[in-house]
Amino acid sequence: ISTSMQNAAGRRVALGSLLYKLIGLLLIIPVLHPLVDWMDSLSFSPQELVIGFHLLYNTARCLIMLPTVKPMGRLCNSLLPERERDNGQIRPRHLDASALETPSLALANAARETLRLGDIVDNLLEAMLGALRGTQAALPQQVRALGEDAEALYSAIKLYLAQMTREDLSEHDNRRWAEIIELAVNLKLACDLIERMLRKVQQQKTSQRRAFSQMGLEELTGLQEQLLANLRLGLSVFLSADPESARLLLREKRRFRAQERRLAHAHVSRLQRKVVQSIETSSIHLELIADMKRLNSLFCSSAYVVLGGSDTGGLMLDSVPDEAPLP
Repeated sequence: ISTSMQNAAGRRVALGSLLYKLIGLLLIIPVLHPLVDWMDSLSFSPQELVIGFHLLYNTARCLIMLPTVKPMGRLCNSLLPERERDNGQIRPRHLDASALETPSLALANAARETLRLGDIVDNLLEAMLGALRGTQAALPQQVRALGEDAEALYSAIKLYLAQMTREDLSEHDNRRWAEIIELAVNLKLACDLIERMLRKVQQQKTSQRRAFSQMGLEELTGLQEQLLANLRLGLSVFLSADPESARLLLREKRRFRAQERRLAHAHVSRLQRKVVQSIETSSIHLELIADMKRLNSLFCSSAYVVLGGSDTGGLMLDSVPDEAPLP
């Protein structure tokens, strides 16, 4: 179960190990009772008998099964073949070349594909949340695949939009073209940033073997959940161009910005109290908060496009600079 997200080669290793253990179990069951009676007659402690049996059983099983490795490999290959993918990447679904003659239709196609790119960012954020909580399995393989998918979709969207001559577009279509390419760029930047964040978390947990304090972990996961909600709201604003939703998004951006400053201050307070886990993870903790702040700005950019054209007063909601002190 734990290898379900790995590639086919990783799953085949786990399957082969499981099958060998089941075969060994079937071989030892018929002689189990005589073996126990014989072990009871030996002058060793129960602990020594358990350790000795475990060592001898696994050594014997390994020697007996060793000649069958190649047949077992062929069996596992047939049960878990490689999954066919297009160069390991997903393909665009909506970028119909024939629609380029109709700009409004082509832009709608590009917008739909950009939302798919947003779904990949959503999946990466979910993976990040799982990594923080320690519930994410096979993280490197999953992240690598999602990163490749994001790169493929971003390149396809960019090339599709590049085939449209902007001089021939109406003013409205020109604005929509710019909005789509800006969001696609922001989502690709977000993918790259999240991948770096995930590598930091994995390195901190594996090579450095350090864990966040309980309070620090709750703060980071709470901020991550808020970030995920802002991404989804930002994609909704991009799709609907609803001014009220855009104003809500800017309010959420302000709330997120105030929250990340409070959490940074709370972390520094724990350092002053000399909480050991906070001291050990201080650098990565503050780096993750700063990275989340940058991600939030990328996700909320669609609100400015919606409000900039029809409701410039709405932009005052976000007029306080990022560096403004908390009241």
